[in-house]
Amino acid sequence: MTQKTSVVSMPLLIFVLVIPVIVALVRGGNLGNLTDMSVHGWWLLFVGFAMQIVSNILGPDQGTLIRGLVLGSYVVLLGVVAANWSRPGMWVTGVGLFMNFLVIAANGGMPVLPEAVALAGGTLTLPLDAKHVILDSTTRLPFLADLLPLPGNVISIGDVFFAIGLGVFIEDQVRRPARLFRKGAQTPPGSAAK
Repeated sequence: MTQKTSVVSMPLLIFVLVIPVIVALVRGGNLGNLTDMSVHGWWLLFVGFAMQIVSNILGPDQGTLIRGLVLGSYVVLLGVVAANWSRPGMWVTGVGLFMNFLVIAANGGMPVLPEAVALAGGTLTLPLDAKHVILDSTTRLPFLADLLPLPGNVISIGDVFFAIGLGVFIEDQVRRPARLFRKGAQTPPGSAAK
């Protein structure tokens, strides 16, 4: 089984992006709001994800550099969260990112529970890649490790917090009131009837 090698697994990320949009649309949201989404420090998202991509390209003999890139990407993404802290869901996203950062930093990689991998329908191939370590009796903060089996993947509690927070943020953005101008005032409810 191939473990997740990014901030959050791709199937979970797709779920997190699609479900909140559907919920927001059912609750009267506007899909057009996504094109007008404003995120402070948005360009840092590209930096953080670029660091993750580079860490995936490097060979296993570059373990120290790979772990440095992964931890650095969490710091960058936490910077984006800090810049948007007051927005709905952002603090929950930050808690999830920080949980993953802590357990990776404490163990030199994300600990993975072999039994969870088996329940998810996979097998661990040893040695693991430079981003992951086996969860055993020496693991620090084991409750933050990849323990939760999903079909084809194992995630951490940090991933769950990240997903919930991101989902709340996206749902809030889709349900924002319509704006009169790109950078103008929002329309008050019922203003068209006056």
